[in-house]
Amino acid sequence: MTQPDAPHSPPSGQPANPPSEPAQARPGPLDGLRVVEMGSLLAGPFVGQLLGDFGAEVVKVEPPGVGDPMRAWGRHKPQGHSLWFPVIARNKKSVTLDLRQQAGQALARELIAGADVLVENFRPGTLERWGLGPDDLHALNPRLVIVRVSGYGQTGPYRGRAGFGSIGEAVGGLRALSGEPGQPPVRVGISIGDMLAGTLGALGAMMALFGRLTSGQGQVVDISLYEAVLTYMESMIPEYALTGQTRERSGSVLPGIAPSNIYPALDGDGQPGEWVVIGANGDNVFRRLAAAMGEPALADDPDYATHEARGRNMAAIDERIAAWTVSLPATEVVARLEEAGVPASRMYSARDMMNDPHFAARGNIVTLPHPVLGDFPMQGVVPRLTATPGSVRTLGPELGQHNAEIYGERLGRSAEALAQLAADGVI
Repeated sequence: MTQPDAPHSPPSGQPANPPSEPAQARPGPLDGLRVVEMGSLLAGPFVGQLLGDFGAEVVKVEPPGVGDPMRAWGRHKPQGHSLWFPVIARNKKSVTLDLRQQAGQALARELIAGADVLVENFRPGTLERWGLGPDDLHALNPRLVIVRVSGYGQTGPYRGRAGFGSIGEAVGGLRALSGEPGQPPVRVGISIGDMLAGTLGALGAMMALFGRLTSGQGQVVDISLYEAVLTYMESMIPEYALTGQTRERSGSVLPGIAPSNIYPALDGDGQPGEWVVIGANGDNVFRRLAAAMGEPALADDPDYATHEARGRNMAAIDERIAAWTVSLPATEVVARLEEAGVPASRMYSARDMMNDPHFAARGNIVTLPHPVLGDFPMQGVVPRLTATPGSVRTLGPELGQHNAEIYGERLGRSAEALAQLAADGVI
């Protein structure tokens, strides 16, 4: 197994991100909201992460003994610890429960009876087989909002099919558009389908909770992975329906919109290898880019003077820009374009983010103590609220860490009863 990179110390004079102070965090806007999360892996748990970031109490239900598979995921596991689970399970409490046993299902009903939101991402029909479907749960708790995340949704001929984020990305259209022309489709680099579904699941939960203010009733939020991706596909559908054109992979460019691409530049040692992204497709912005390049006449050249002309001559204008950028260090290209008012950036790595003064000033990286690994940095909370901001208060919990608190203190089980439930494999 490849060992993780050693922690990087910031260069002299460059600020590092300070540790966060979760203990002093103000109550979030969802303080007092009770969420039960029965999801695993990514899409469902990301709903819980977002709600927990803003103050909701999220009780994560996991199978006894093994827990969420995310506890074992990740390329790098220093001292055997996942670096992914502490992020996706942050701000949550963990209880163990075997939902396949009747005793486990009964305990789940008690837990859900006092909840505002249930999040689950089992295959459609699973909760119903356990007697935990929406009809059963709304009879028990009419105000409950149930967020159901699945591959294809709760209805339709594909509802029973298994689906991961990668399948949702394919069916929703994203994979077909990702990569270079003439090459196989590629993965974006993160589990974007799951995260889009989780984001829309959290949004759906909040809309359902808002609706509950007037109706007094809960409802089901039906989120499918493929529809979450499809929602972001811009004008792909009407382009085909009204013009007969099918969007294809276009690599790093926006077809017909130029210049908007990545361009080669020199690294800190004066060697090719860095890349900068430049977006200068507006007429005025392109004029500023041409001046920064030392070629102001380009802005009046008929081949480049208008948006339409630059779109027709994209390859030629990209070639001229690349000839300029490749002669300079990436940092200098960005500095010159910043001064000229042209949007541009180097490609950020985690190292860049950890040492960037803007990231530090915005608190984009927060650090909490891990019981084994020490300081544990991760991305902070988005969006930013001025009066009731979200916060990262705890890392992902140990498996079953909150059994005594939730089952004992909240549901009234004695220590002897909890011990028997554990012996029976229920918790």
